[in-house]
Amino acid sequence: MGDGEMECFGPAAIYLRKPERERIEAQTAPFDAKTEYFVTDEAEMYLKCSLVSKDGGKASVKTHCGKAVTVKEDEIFPMNPPKFDKMEDMAMMTHLNEPSVLFNLKERYAAWMIYTYSGLFCATVNPYKWLPVYDAIVVAGYRGKKRIEAPPHIFSISDNAYQFMLTGKEGKHSSLHWQLGFQPMTAFNLTSL
Repeated sequence: MGDGEMECFGPAAIYLRKPERERIEAQTAPFDAKTEYFVTDEAEMYLKCSLVSKDGGKASVKTHCGKAVTVKEDEIFPMNPPKFDKMEDMAMMTHLNEPSVLFNLKERYAAWMIYTYSGLFCATVNPYKWLPVYDAIVVAGYRGKKRIEAPPHIFSISDNAYQFMLTGKEGKHSSLHWQLGFQPMTAFNLTSL
């Protein structure tokens, strides 16, 4: 779904998928899979770094902010190429490790893209502000589309569950989970009987 097709979501489009220009730039960005890693860091949890050397179970790296660090080899994690930045479905990542998942969620959140798929699940990061992603235009944009045909959103999950119920497909169900304020998470199962 390119920028033109995203027009059906109105002003919410920028909160649902990164622009085509940004996707193309990410695909052409230089990247060396042999040297690009994340390293553990006390203050930031993980930092992007470049591997300088590995020797005797230790890894010497240089963080992208210029700090030289030597850590145990199991404290560095392979990084995904830039084309996977702000990935809509993290199950599609080459390296599915904790820093890659956290980095992806952080980058999407920084762009106010609060919905992200992880395989069969839709993860949401609370923006603590109102975003224009819940109006009738957005509902209409998701109506009748398969999950893979549109960006991640709770409307996609609910419309697909509704379509399964209408078609009476046995064994198909979806779980909708939500949390209001500081209340415990509540789960409801929609099943076609």
